[in-house]
Amino acid sequence: MKPSHLALVALCAWLPAAIAQHTDAGHHQHGASEPAKHAHGPYAGMQGRAIKALSDQQLSDLRAGKGMSLALPAELNGYPGPSHTLELAEPLKLTAEQKSRTQALFAQMQQEAKAVGEQVIAAEAALDALFKVKTVTPDALRTATRAAALAQGNLRETHLRYHLAMVELLSPEQVAAYNRLRGY
Repeated sequence: MKPSHLALVALCAWLPAAIAQHTDAGHHQHGASEPAKHAHGPYAGMQGRAIKALSDQQLSDLRAGKGMSLALPAELNGYPGPSHTLELAEPLKLTAEQKSRTQALFAQMQQEAKAVGEQVIAAEAALDALFKVKTVTPDALRTATRAAALAQGNLRETHLRYHLAMVELLSPEQVAAYNRLRGY
């Protein structure tokens, strides 16, 4: 896949979460049944963010190594994640070795995801800065958006890779039980 296509795919993956975050923020701003007193643009109030494209919750989640639904292709297609596997250790009847290995995988995933999350934050901050200080050019924009998309893609790959590892660790019966227990 060409780098430009990879960047587009990564940005498209990020967009729904950003829209959902914005929509949720809008509902908290004005009660569900309370009309806005003044007409505002859909982004009103977001201009005060440190990094305009990332909410405080997204920044917190990136720094905590959270999945932020990035592994849904794996999760919803029968590839358990380490975090939820640990939550379901008892009903899945994990052996002591499976539980220990899952804990190690989860810790490693968290460590990697936090590091890559910081790369996402840095790339988004760099993109934001181009506009903030009015130094954006088409070439700088291309470079910054590709860097942000690459960081986002690396973060997603990190989370998905650990779902692959879990399938190798669990028996087919445990994978089936995981999916039942999770409601899939």
